[in-house]
Amino acid sequence: MKINLRYYIWYKLLNSLFLGLSIGSIFVIYTPLKPSIYSIGGIVLAIGMLILAKFYEKMMHKKIFFYVTLFVELVVLFIVTVFLIFNYSYVSALWVYAGYQLTFIFGNYLVRMETIALQKASLLSFVDVAKQKGYLGGLILSYLFYKGLESLHVKDKQLQVYDLHVGLFLLQLFIIFLIFKSFRRVY
Repeated sequence: MKINLRYYIWYKLLNSLFLGLSIGSIFVIYTPLKPSIYSIGGIVLAIGMLILAKFYEKMMHKKIFFYVTLFVELVVLFIVTVFLIFNYSYVSALWVYAGYQLTFIFGNYLVRMETIALQKASLLSFVDVAKQKGYLGGLILSYLFYKGLESLHVKDKQLQVYDLHVGLFLLQLFIIFLIFKSFRRVY
């Protein structure tokens, strides 16, 4: 398996754009959760990361990197879909929180594997610059989106966040498409 850098950089840019767009919405989505849930989530996250780190030696291959990357993005698609279907409830907030915690378990692995896969500092720099541009762009677009809805007299923050997630769903579908374009088989 080989990484197509052009598509991979676009994947990382849009992945970070998604993060920038969605970061503010979690505070609204998580409203029904009790503070003790965050403690439990943190414990599960720490244990999951510890267990995963024990398997790094067996996982440091581009094919597994592809599958884990795809898995994480499919989980995010699932999270957005659950929120769109079930809207605001304790159950949807719990699913969203648990889903994001699951994706965070793989964060360290993905960063380490990206470093190994790209190998050159210049390539890592291109990817990191793309990620920062995407994140900053997402934050700016998020701000403009919410201000735009307010100017249209949509003041209900739950409705604003729901509307944002319609766009996030479409963006996530394109992100998954870019993963397939980023990783290609070498025959």
